[in-house]
Amino acid sequence: MPRVANPRSPQQKRAPRARLATVALENGPHPGVERREIARRIHAMIDLLQLQESEVSFLLTDDATVHELNKSYRKINRPTDVLAFALREGDFAELAGAALGDVVISVHTARKQADERGAALVDEITMLAAHGLLHLLGWDHDTPAKDRRMRAETDRLCAAARPPRRSSGGRTGAPRAGRSKGAAERALSQKPDVAPRGESKKNLKALRKVRART
Repeated sequence: MPRVANPRSPQQKRAPRARLATVALENGPHPGVERREIARRIHAMIDLLQLQESEVSFLLTDDATVHELNKSYRKINRPTDVLAFALREGDFAELAGAALGDVVISVHTARKQADERGAALVDEITMLAAHGLLHLLGWDHDTPAKDRRMRAETDRLCAAARPPRRSSGGRTGAPRAGRSKGAAERALSQKPDVAPRGESKKNLKALRKVRART
């Protein structure tokens, strides 16, 4: 699961949404993938991490697109499941403002992995989105200890993203998940003052000097 490093809403009764968290689908159709549900899950994870003031985009696409990106930025000539383009790392990190970066997920690879694990496609995509989001926050899995920590945090985010439970009385209850101190404190401590705007594709096209992580 690679990471590629690159150069205000008012208070409401409901949990605040991220100022700019976009979810886009392209190169479909992608049967079984509902953008609204994926967006709901991503927003739940963002709320848990207290990243409501951050900007992040998620692109769900096909193997061919991810293959091209993987080849261009990681020099690996094959598709992968998820790529994370971290804007707060690299030569131009100081210009990122509130923008965390972009996460690109291959729905084709996610579907294959879900079938192999006997999991629902939406749960596999949720896991990949969580994994990519953590990479944008600086998490990595290049050592066994870091891998265990990141897997545990990914599981916690996925638990928060699950649909609300229904009680015997028909009421819904939010899934339980502890507040993220490590990721949230790290993200909030890095929050700059200026927030540049830009869509996912514009950010991806602007990437030049990058480094990849899996």
